[in-house]
Amino acid sequence: MGTENKIPPEIARELRGLAHDLSNSLETILQATYLVSQAELPENARRWMEMMDQASQEAIATNRKLREILRSQS
Repeated sequence: MGTENKIPPEIARELRGLAHDLSNSLETILQATYLVSQAELPENARRWMEMMDQASQEAIATNRKLREILRSQS
């Protein structure tokens, strides 16, 4: 990224804080879905848990990319 595309430091700092908070929330969701998936669940509920787990993994990957972009701005 050229200097004309740099994120202003105060915005980057705020985005880093939001990304950190999002990571914490996603980790809680991921742990909860894992724990619930260990129970005996009806097939329909198991599919919903798998969808929640997959969506959480995708959100974590997106958040990781955001954090990498913000790190490259430092």
